[in-house]
Parts: sequence; C-alpha cells; structure tokens
Amino acid sequence: MPLTISVLETAFAVSRLESESRIPSWAADEELIFVAKADGGISIVCRQDILPSGIRSERGWRCLKIEGPFGFDEVGILLSALKPLAEAEVPVLAFSTFDTDYIIVKERDLRKAIGALEGHGHRVVFQD
Repeated sequence: MPLTISVLETAFAVSRLESESRIPSWAADEELIFVAKADGGISIVCRQDILPSGIRSERGWRCLKIEGPFGFDEVGILLSALKPLAEAEVPVLAFSTFDTDYIIVKERDLRKAIGALEGHGHRVVFQD
C-alpha cells in the first residue's frame, strides 16, 4: 500500500531523564512530543530547539509522519515504511499515536531514507 509520508520541518532530539522525573514544563505544551517511561528512565522525543542545555540527549533527528489516520485493525502500515528503510540500512526510531505512526531518522540519513521510501512507491512531501 503506497503511503503519504511528510517530512516535518524542524529537527528533533531524543532525550533521557531519570525515572523519578516528571514530564518537564519545556515539553508539556509542544505540538508533537513522545514520552515513554520504561527500564528505569523516561525517554522524550521533541523538537531539539526547545531542549534546555544539560539534558542527556542525541540531537539531529528528522521526523517522518505517516499521514493517517489508520484504524487499529489495519495491518502492515508501519512495516511498509520500515522495511525499505531497513533494506537501505537507515537506522530509525519509530513511535505511534492513536491516529498514525512517526519515524525519526538522523539528519545525515534523510536523503537516503527519502530515496528508499520513494523507491518503494511511497509519496514523500515536505511540510511547510
């Protein structure tokens, strides 16, 4: 199934906070943020320009949004985007929301990722 995948304009960061931390105020009002608490820590994916200094993080990620919404009974949506990226040896981090899926790739791999996705019939567009 061909997908429409939007490349979000801004750069993202993946951060780690200690497990006893709360979701920080600098992240709480963001339009797109992903928070996961597991394995003794809290991981946050957010725009890198809002990240305060001193936070353990890896910057320089770009976010690809698989345009949805998709029903929970639809099979293989995320796989259809991840498979070409894996075949192109593009490292990814994926996360999902109620309506859709997101994939982040390092900025240095963005062109390679777009080429792999388009090569498998997906439509890649840049958001304004």
